Amino acid sequence: MEKNGVMIQYFEWNLPADGKHWQRLKADAQHLKEIGISLVWMPPATKATGTNDVGYGVYDLYDLGEFDQKGAVRTKYGTKKEYLAAIKALHDQGILAIADIVLNHKAGADESERFPAYEVDPNNRQKKVSDAYDIEGWTKFTFPGRKGKYSKFQWNWTHFSGTDFNQENGKKAIYMIKGINKGWADNDEVDTENGNYDYLMYADVDYDQPDVKEEVNRWSEWYINETGVDGFRLDAVKHIAGEFIDEFIKNIHEKKGDDFYTVGEYWKKNYETLEDYIEETDWNVDLFDVSLHMNFSKASKSGNSFDMSKMFHNTLMEKNPAQTVTFVDNHDSQPSQALESWVDDWFKPLAYGMILLRESGLPCVFYGDYYGIAGEKPIQGKSDIIDKLLALRINYAYGKQKDYLDHPNCIGWTREGDEKHSAGMAVLITNGDEGLKDMYIGKQHAGKVYADYLENREETVLINNKGMGTFLCAPGSISVWAERVTKP
Repeated sequence: MEKNGVMIQYFEWNLPADGKHWQRLKADAQHLKEIGISLVWMPPATKATGTNDVGYGVYDLYDLGEFDQKGAVRTKYGTKKEYLAAIKALHDQGILAIADIVLNHKAGADESERFPAYEVDPNNRQKKVSDAYDIEGWTKFTFPGRKGKYSKFQWNWTHFSGTDFNQENGKKAIYMIKGINKGWADNDEVDTENGNYDYLMYADVDYDQPDVKEEVNRWSEWYINETGVDGFRLDAVKHIAGEFIDEFIKNIHEKKGDDFYTVGEYWKKNYETLEDYIEETDWNVDLFDVSLHMNFSKASKSGNSFDMSKMFHNTLMEKNPAQTVTFVDNHDSQPSQALESWVDDWFKPLAYGMILLRESGLPCVFYGDYYGIAGEKPIQGKSDIIDKLLALRINYAYGKQKDYLDHPNCIGWTREGDEKHSAGMAVLITNGDEGLKDMYIGKQHAGKVYADYLENREETVLINNKGMGTFLCAPGSISVWAERVTKP
């Protein structure tokens, strides 16, 4: 992966269900390359419950918009042919294509079945609140539209550990399926929230079943060969047995090489939990830095009462930068979603400065922040400021980083440059009053005149013979100071 690489999450929850998103991505590939994007995380391409489904209600992993199932051939985003064309367009620009895959559950079953199950306490899934009794659950997947193409495997209740609806009486509950070698994954394999968080939604895939593991591993090889994607974004990994994810990734690396990229969504802000998961999966999967995102969200709502000097404390960026993908917001944190934790408008430029201009982590730009969010309450995108920060990253974010995270309201850092990128850069951020800080940027820059490329300050800064400069930023703002060599 190229140095100073940047990912973009190329979707938001409220995209129009017009089947044209793959076409839009194809047309946008050159522009993405021009602004500095090196990886594109695409929305789930697999057939879901219908053309309005964002993709997480996954139905058929082998249907990428090819078969007439769930009311249409296409998915929300388009057809398989269009998906493959979009990937090719990315590859033509030297951009890696990252597929979002959903392995935790299946939705939209073709038939219901009768099987024994226990009701469990939703707040403690380890606690059974009924004896086992027969329910009628939607757990049989025969994929009649696909007719066995690519795989003849059909799913039934023995391949799942739980479900949430009894068709017989219309009751909604969390049902743990009873059977030989059935039940939730062990607590050391999944998150322990709600007693055991193996079950999330729909029909929960049981990775204790050998034929399930064999089929999903076989599918991953098919998917990579069929599409040519360069990596996976793994959805909801805290609900899937870590042992299987480790096996799943190692199988891919064995067949496709270690360059195949994987990043997992483990929505937890506790660093120790994330570190344990990284170790459990043998350092083969990166994780999104949820802790940092939650700090951004809290800071944006707290004004100058948030202690900026602690912004990076106990985050993946701070403690495990080689395994972290940093982000400001995503489709789950955007307004009206289950994990809503939106970063307020005024703080967005500051947050993007903190993920794009530091040396740690792989930053991910959110489609909704760049292009805007649709829906009843639309939100305008911030492509102008993000473009400027991306350009600064490409041109200036190199070399040794010196931190000045020493004030509750005003923090900064400098980058000294390297042999190929000799220009230095200084970043100053404040969540309160006007900021001012003396920072060292390197004696090699003595005598140079620096200006704020974001144009939030009109002054210039002269670097003295000790390599120091006195940098400023406006109240509640960010300024990025660099020599005017080639203005982004």
